[in-house]
Amino acid sequence: MRALNLAMITLGSAGLVSPAHAAVEPFASFAMGFAHPLGGIDHILAMVTVGVWGVVAGGRALWVWPTVFVSTMLAGFAASTLGLQLPWVPAALYCSIIVLGLVVALAVRAPVFLGAALVGMFAFFHGHAHGTEAMAASLTAYGAGFALATAGLHVGGIGAALALEGSIGKLAVQTVGALTVLGGLALVGA
Repeated sequence: MRALNLAMITLGSAGLVSPAHAAVEPFASFAMGFAHPLGGIDHILAMVTVGVWGVVAGGRALWVWPTVFVSTMLAGFAASTLGLQLPWVPAALYCSIIVLGLVVALAVRAPVFLGAALVGMFAFFHGHAHGTEAMAASLTAYGAGFALATAGLHVGGIGAALALEGSIGKLAVQTVGALTVLGGLALVGA
C-alpha cells in the first residue's frame, strides 16, 4: 500500500515540475547531467515506465530494455553534439510517454528485440534533446551524469512495479501505465 501511495503522490505532484527540455543548460557538468533527468516530468514518466514495462514483459526484457535505452540515448546525445538535426524531437518525447504508458496499461509482452527497438528509437530522441541542451565544455561528464540518473529511474520503475505487482497485483501495474498515458497527454496540452 505504501508503494501505491508513493506512486499517487509522485504522479500528483507531477504538474509542479516543468518539462526537462524547456531550457538550454548554461554549462555541462556531471552534477547538471545527473540532475537533468530528475528535474522534468517527461523524463521521470518515460524512464520509469521503461522499467515498469520490463517487469510486465519479464525475462530478459527486465535488463535488456533499460540497457538499450541508456546506450541508445547516449548515441542520440553524441549525434546531437556532433550537429545532427532531427525534426519532431518534442513530439517524439511526448509520444514516448504515451506509447510506453499504453504498452504497460495493455500489458503488452513484446519480444525482447521488438521492445528494444521501440525503447531505442525513443531513447535516441531523448538523448538528442540532451545533446542539444548541453552544448558546452565537459560533455562527457554531463552525458555520464544523465546516463546514470536515467538508469536510476529505470531501476526505480522496476522496483516500484515489482512492489505494486507483489502487494496489489498486475492490475495496479497496468494502472500505472494508464496514469502515465494521462500524464503524457497532459504534457502535450501544456
